[in-house]
Amino acid sequence: MPRVRCPKCNNIEGILKAGIVRYKQRYYCKKCDYHFIITIVKNKNNQQSRWNEKQTSLKDIAQVAGLSITTVSRALNNRPDISIQTRNIIRELASTMNYQPNIVAQSLVNRVTHTLGVIIPSLETTIFSTMLSGIHEIAAKAGYKVIICVSNEKHETEIANLQALMNNMIDGLLICHTNQTSSFEHLRSHIGKRIPIVQFYRVALDLPVPQILADDIHGAQQVTEYLIKKGCRRIAILLGSKSLSISQKRLEGYKIALQKNNIKIDNKLLCHIDFSLEMVVEAMEKWLKLTPKIDAIISISDKSAVQIIRYLKKKKITVPEQIKVFGFGNEFVGEFIAPSLSTFDTNTKLVGEEAAKLIIEELITGVQILAPKIVVGKIIIRDSA
Repeated sequence: MPRVRCPKCNNIEGILKAGIVRYKQRYYCKKCDYHFIITIVKNKNNQQSRWNEKQTSLKDIAQVAGLSITTVSRALNNRPDISIQTRNIIRELASTMNYQPNIVAQSLVNRVTHTLGVIIPSLETTIFSTMLSGIHEIAAKAGYKVIICVSNEKHETEIANLQALMNNMIDGLLICHTNQTSSFEHLRSHIGKRIPIVQFYRVALDLPVPQILADDIHGAQQVTEYLIKKGCRRIAILLGSKSLSISQKRLEGYKIALQKNNIKIDNKLLCHIDFSLEMVVEAMEKWLKLTPKIDAIISISDKSAVQIIRYLKKKKITVPEQIKVFGFGNEFVGEFIAPSLSTFDTNTKLVGEEAAKLIIEELITGVQILAPKIVVGKIIIRDSA
């Protein structure tokens, strides 16, 4: 236990309290007949030295101050039933003794950690890192810390991350699913319990959980209609897992545009993949063998759209003259490929910001908003289309 040490003779035995002077506890050393007040010692870097190697507790402060632990706790929490004079004394004494609140102990009592858990599919693509940036900015402003788990586009890792976060004293969970995720029972089992959940960007539409979505339907419709206006009639579309919202919604927008322009939907032009390079190449090989020939490709992933451009260049197929290519996400890599990639900007940082705002609002008010919120995006035309 930290004990008061006489600054003159370095004695810790027989130190007595000798009243309060200017709101500070005064002490008396019987060994050297010396009165003193504890002062904060600063090192050569102007940093406060530690009171003792052992962490100071409320009990230690209470013993030095001659007060109960309850009084010390209430004083440090600025409770109005403790006089201002006592609160000032306790705060200064706590600072002198280098007292640090035990956050873990506090969280066990009130079950609040001011920590959000985030599960993100990848940090290799900028759409997810910018979402994470948006989440972190809003969380920090609201006084929340963020624990990040990366699932690396693997369903099994997502399940493990979810369980780890739920066991790690978080206040709320934000989750963006992997491309492999087709079953959501791992998430369903936690719905309606103590920890609120918000899905963002890639979501399971049938789960009763708040959702932040990109402008998927309207975005895909805009892109498809733009290509039609450019004279394209055989437009292939590269999609992710059928179970995820971005695949369903973007396919819906694509079909709306075709029907609106009296173009028959050809299922051979639709391809669901996990966005690995091998599957991108496999889809391209099938499409290039089709008759009539394709004249445009939409990928709901900028990363795969860039891979498509590289593949077409190797095959000596010119972009955009022979085949136009369009992506989704507005990742920075799209600007540096030649030709530069036309894309739909899904405003991913704002997606992250809105997800964080939604879960913090629920934590504060206790009100869950199940109506999906859509973040509006915009079409960006570059050389590939």
